[in-house]
Amino acid sequence: MPAQSKISRRMSQSAVVQAIATYGPISRASVAKLTGLSKQTISEIVGNLEADGWVRTVGQTEGHVGRRAVVYEIAPDAATVASVDLGGTKVRVARCDLTGCVLAERTEPTEQSGGINVVEQVSRMVRTTAAGSEYGELKFVVVGVPGVPDASTGAIHMAPNISGIDQIDLANELNDRLGVEVLVENDVNLAALGEHWMDNRTDADDLVYVSVGTGIGAGIVVEGKLMRGVSGAAGEIGFLPFGADPFEAESLKTGALERVSATEAIVGQYYDLSGKTLSVPAIFDAANAGDTHAETTLDNVAMQIARASASIIAILDPSLIVMGGSIGAREELMHRVSRFLEQCFPRTVSLQPSKLGTHAALAGGASIALSHLHMSLFAEGQKGAEIRVPPPAFETFKAGVS
Repeated sequence: MPAQSKISRRMSQSAVVQAIATYGPISRASVAKLTGLSKQTISEIVGNLEADGWVRTVGQTEGHVGRRAVVYEIAPDAATVASVDLGGTKVRVARCDLTGCVLAERTEPTEQSGGINVVEQVSRMVRTTAAGSEYGELKFVVVGVPGVPDASTGAIHMAPNISGIDQIDLANELNDRLGVEVLVENDVNLAALGEHWMDNRTDADDLVYVSVGTGIGAGIVVEGKLMRGVSGAAGEIGFLPFGADPFEAESLKTGALERVSATEAIVGQYYDLSGKTLSVPAIFDAANAGDTHAETTLDNVAMQIARASASIIAILDPSLIVMGGSIGAREELMHRVSRFLEQCFPRTVSLQPSKLGTHAALAGGASIALSHLHMSLFAEGQKGAEIRVPPPAFETFKAGVS
């Protein structure tokens, strides 16, 4: 078959798959109307997809003049993908079908020895969730990491909470053990994509996800796509040059803003004011109980995050900022950030807590994995092609990984 015919075939097939994925259950006549392809072409493509197990019939619907038309949808169990959220304290793994629904999940404390032992742990957890004859074959894995993946070496930089991860090619090591393609992405970037995907936001809905926890970072989605920057470090707002002295040596390692806004900073500020050592959750509880030292601590942190948010808005002008992370998603902090943001920025900005919470990165990983899988199966070699998989029901996904 001539090269141009193959490309044309791929274009037609990807258009059909996109129509079925987005609007299924759907009849061949409706697919023809959506794609502009002939009924003969639709019948041939759908027939081949059904024969190969990628789509299935799910009943019939009324057609013209009483005729009934067979309707099709993507076969959910034809293949599976895995989404991994690799953190400094926990590893979460979710295995999803072709519609994004979670089939199995596991959570374990992160192997503290780091390095290759973390690789072995993630590989074992993915294999365990993939162990089940009732599930389709595992085809793609996305791993979210608390750092910046180096595209040339595969090492993960700026991830001090997982030792040795900057000395190995994480994606390649996992690929060797799992035998499938593995993509590694910053976890906050995945969380931003997860919130964007699960909320059914369009390309016109730019979004910035600000995560505050052990560290602070941002994931930026513009026109439906992640903004990574030349080195993949876009959104490393912990290094914004305010908060602590940005010219101190420690700020080159941790970041001036992170030094005054993340977990250690909150614990340290409260100790300086009260002389007592409390965990971050306990400090929130104390503030809610009227402890003035705890209230002052949270006010100081919120003021710095508001300054960072104002900086983001001034440059990107997004339609929404989502606050996430174990600290950032807390309403007590978000309300403070919102109040200070009104005082330092001249227009109202939509600010809301994460809807997915600790599962945002898993959702983002699933969205990337499904898109890559559909592209490799149905649009290989087609330049500029994109197949977007609609998200599963919000509560269904979150319940599946709870």
